[in-house]
Parts: sequence; structure tokens; C-alpha cells
Amino acid sequence: MLAFFRVVQVGKFIRIPFSNCVQIITIPVLINLKLLLRRPRFNLYHSINGSTSAKISMPRKDFTVDGNVARCNWMITSLSKEGRIMEARRLFDEMRDPDVITWTSVISGFIKCGMIEEARRLFDRVDAKKNVVTWTAMVGGYIRSNKISEAEKLFHEMPNKNVVSWNTMIDGYAQNGGIDSAMYLFEKMPERNVVSWNTVVSMLARCGIIEEARKLFDRMPERDVISWTAMIAVLSKNGRIDEARLLFDRMPERNVVSWNAMITGYSQNSRLDEALDLFEKMPERDLPSWNTMITGLIQNGDLRRARKLFNAMPIKNVISWTTMITGYVQEGESEEALKIFSRMLSTNGAKPNQGTFVSVLGACSNLAGLGEGQQIHQIVSKTVYQDSTFVVSALINMYSKCGELKTARKMFDDGMTSQRDLDLDLVSWNGIIAAYAHHGCGKEAILLFNEMRKSGFKPDDVTYVGLISACSHAGLVEEGLKYFDELVKDGSILVREDHYACLVDLCGRAGRLKEAVDFIERLETKPSARVWGALLAGCNVHANAKIGKLAAKKLLEVEPENAGTYMLLSNIYASTGKWKEASRVRLKMKDKGLKKQPGCSWIEVRNRVHAFVVGDKSHSQSKLIYSLIRDLHSKMRKVGYEPNNVFLSDEYEDR
Repeated sequence: MLAFFRVVQVGKFIRIPFSNCVQIITIPVLINLKLLLRRPRFNLYHSINGSTSAKISMPRKDFTVDGNVARCNWMITSLSKEGRIMEARRLFDEMRDPDVITWTSVISGFIKCGMIEEARRLFDRVDAKKNVVTWTAMVGGYIRSNKISEAEKLFHEMPNKNVVSWNTMIDGYAQNGGIDSAMYLFEKMPERNVVSWNTVVSMLARCGIIEEARKLFDRMPERDVISWTAMIAVLSKNGRIDEARLLFDRMPERNVVSWNAMITGYSQNSRLDEALDLFEKMPERDLPSWNTMITGLIQNGDLRRARKLFNAMPIKNVISWTTMITGYVQEGESEEALKIFSRMLSTNGAKPNQGTFVSVLGACSNLAGLGEGQQIHQIVSKTVYQDSTFVVSALINMYSKCGELKTARKMFDDGMTSQRDLDLDLVSWNGIIAAYAHHGCGKEAILLFNEMRKSGFKPDDVTYVGLISACSHAGLVEEGLKYFDELVKDGSILVREDHYACLVDLCGRAGRLKEAVDFIERLETKPSARVWGALLAGCNVHANAKIGKLAAKKLLEVEPENAGTYMLLSNIYASTGKWKEASRVRLKMKDKGLKKQPGCSWIEVRNRVHAFVVGDKSHSQSKLIYSLIRDLHSKMRKVGYEPNNVFLSDEYEDR
């Protein structure tokens, strides 16, 4: 949204029409109403879209006396907005005497199209006509191009500055982490408006300096709805939800964004009842209100109430549909996620976006639903997202999980030829390395890793998770240890719990359980359930009851209701002949009312999915199936295979 002011000089006085000011004040904008400019007649345009950063926009109206110049200015502005900047430039070059509005429009057009150098060449021309708007546009352009030193230099060269100029530079420092420079400039400002205060308060809050942000908020001579809403969001995000609610109740006026911020705060702090109560009390709701509440419920594991709200929505957009699909995927209900996606396609409203495709392909991966995944791939191929590295990575993962490693590799090879952005391409590399890890192809994953480096890509934290996991599944212990050591020494990559779990899994699979325990004990952070789970799995494979007991104890402290932990510990005792201990663990599990979900497998034949659960005889051809299984067992025994019955669950034994 754009706010604009016409400043007219009458005699020796400069006036701003009051009607314009009233119109702007009724909207929560980040804009200054005292823009004193030295030229007789022109328009100032200042963007108020989302960010507090000052953005100079092309004029909407032109009050130039010369009608021909005014018409050319209008055409240049229109062409620039449409991205046809070279046509705008040709028209500019044909003009005999372009005025300051013309110069500002063309320079702003080049900035908007990311052509900052061309904008600067025009700006530096001897015949260039510039005012404070032109200078500020150039400073803002450098900031948006992440050239903060050039912006700073130009700012200090400005012959005249208004409050928008100061705010632009302060916001530039804030965006680039220059807290001290931003605060220094803020203190030096000859005059401040609410935008100035909001910018520094938001900057301090983003940097975690909450107390200083609150003190500055309390010092503000005037506050708008954005000031209050920003402070509420900051306090909520940092766990000070009751303090945020006090501010919310004190707000002189609220808009729908304020209500949404407070609801988000309650959701972030797991206070769903209060969030829902506030949602019900909202005087008006927009789409983000519904999406905010649904997201909060899903993040707190309340999928049932989220679905109820979703069904009650008067209008749904792509965010609504994607949120529900993602929620079902996260809760392991991938079939329902696919049904939601199917419903989305059958409506004539929202179209899937990148996030939708990534989530629904994740559902196909979880179900090993190759047919569904291929159908979604066909849909993707008809959209602009077919070259999105995130979607390509999701497709690679889907084909890999469905056993189609060759297709996954072809997706990677085809995708790489169409990608240009180095940061995004790393996603595809990580995807194919993870695919090889999933199939236990450790050497191939290492070859890909080396090829990735030769191509100029720097591995990130996700890369190392896939690489170490690949080494673990392929039994390449020394290689895995080498890459973990390389990760730690790098220093630029944050070592996460996933990396620790991969290393413990690497040692556990290889039987180096003592090394794994020593590593866990040296960790500076508290080990997660994943770390202890990896150690327990290793103990189960190598029948180490002593370390297994320790791992199970620690794991139950983190996840006391995990039936799988009891089962693994019982199996470890049984495999070492400690039947009493095994029985005691099973009894404790039953006393707690815990029951391990039986394993399930399925196969798709002629567009029909056949699911099988251990001991289940509900299938229409169960007699034939069990007859074949008995024949297989008989043949296995003849070649020397003896089943290990100590790992059978109680449920199967009861059958």
C-alpha cells in the first residue's frame, strides 16, 4: 500500500493538505507526516508495505505544469511498474527537458528492477535533477542490494535530509545487524516520528535485547497500532505472554493484526484455550486470523480442533489448505493429507504452491505411494514450481523412499541443469545424498559429496546429516568419524542433535558402544531422545544389556510413555538369557498400560492397497497368504535358517 503527500508552496509557506493527513492517520502506517521539502511543487511517495524500511515508489499523480512532461512521466512510471524499464529509459532519453519527477521515476524504476549500477550512473550524471526523494531512493536501493557501506556513504553526502531519509538509513543498519550504528543515528536525528521509534524498538527486539526494547517503547512520545502490536509479538515470542496480554488490554485501538498477534502469542506458549477464547471474541476476522488459529492448534498437536475450525472457514486460501496437509503429515496421518490435497484440487479456489507440493510429496514418501507421487509429479510439471529446488528435492526424496533410486538420480541430474542459484542448488545435493543414505549406498554418497565440493558448493548442516547417516548404514565407520570431525572443526556450521544422533548410530551399528557412551558423556548439552534411542538400538543389535539398561533409563526420563523403549530393553535382556529381567520389563510395561503398535506393511496391486499387520487374518485371501508363508518358512529352514523367537512381541505370542 502506498501513502503519498502533495506538498504545495504558497508564498513563503509550505502546506500539507489536511485531508491527506487524515486519510493516512486512519491506517496503521509507518510514515512521517512532516516532510519539509525545498522544491516548489512535487509529490513524495513512501511505501508502507510490511517492513519499516523506507521505500521510494514511482509517482501516482504528476502535478507538472507542462502537460507533455506530465504525460511522459505517467508513461515512464507505468512502464517501470510493469518491469519494462528499458522502454521507460528510451522514452526518458527522448525527452527534451525531463523534470525531477522524471529523473526520480527512472532511477527508482532501475532500483526496483535490481539494476542498482544503472540507477547510480543516471544519478551521477551532471545534468541529473535530484531532490531529497531521489537521494533517499538511491540510499534505499543500496540497502535492498545489501550494499550498506555504499548506502552509508551516500547518506552522509546528502545535501538535505528529511525524516524518511534518516529512517531509511537506520533501518538499513537494523537489517544488517548494525545495532550501534542504528542507535547512534537515532540519537542524532533532528526530529523523529513514530516510524523512527518503531524501527529501533523492532531492531532491539529481533536481536533479543528485550528489556531495552521495552524501555524504549515506554519512552515513545506517541505510539501507533504497529508500535503496540510489535511489542506484544516480541513479549509473546519470549515467553512473557501475561505481560503481552496487559499491553494488549491497554491498547487505545486495535486492528485485526493486533488480535492475530495476541492469538499467535498464546499459541506459541501452549495456551490454546485462551487463544481460542480470544479468537471467538474478535470483532472481525480475516483469513490470517483463521490460519493463525489453525496453525497454533496444529503446532500444539490438537489436530482434531484444527480440522473442525478448518471445516468452518468461510473462505480458504492456499495457506489454509497447506497448513492442514502439513499438520496431517506431521502427525503421521499421510493418507488423510492426500485426501485433503485431493479436495483442494477439486475446488476452483486455491492452487497448490511450493509448500503444498513439498508437504504432499512428503505424505507420498511416508506411504511409499509411488502411484500418487507420480500423479503429483505430473501436476508439478505443469506449474512454475517444476524448477523449484525444494520441490525437486521433495521429488527426489519421494522416488527414493518408493524404491526408485534411479528415477531419483535422474530427477537430480535433470534438476541441476536448470538451476542457477547456488544457495538453492544445495537443497538438491542434500536431497540426493540423503536418498543414497536411505538405500545404504555410502560410497556413492561420499562420491556425490566430493563432486558437490568440486562444483563449488559448501556443505551445510543438512549435508552432514545425510553423509554421516550414509556412512552409518553402509558400515563405513572411519569415514563417518572423519566427516563428523571435519564438521566440528569447520566452526561455521552449527552442530545439532541430529549430528550427535547420527554419530551414536554410526558407532552403535558397528558395535563400538563404549565409544558411543564416552561421546555422549562429553556432550555439553543434554542428550536428546534421538541420541539415547540410537544407543539403545545399537545395544539391541549387539546384545549389550549393561549399556542398554543405561540407555533405556535415560530414554524413559525423556519419553516415559514410549512403549518401544520397554520392548527393546526386554529384547536385549532376552537375547542375553536374562529372562527374569525381560519378564519384569514386560510386566512394568503392561502395568503402565502401554502397548506397542504392531508393525504394518502394505503393497499396491492393480491400484488397490493391501495392508498386513502381524497375526492379522482379515484379508480376503489370508488362507492362501499364510499357506505361502509356511512354504517359505519350510524352505528357509532347509537352507539352515533358524528364527530368533526372543524378539517376538507379546501380542504375536498371544495369537
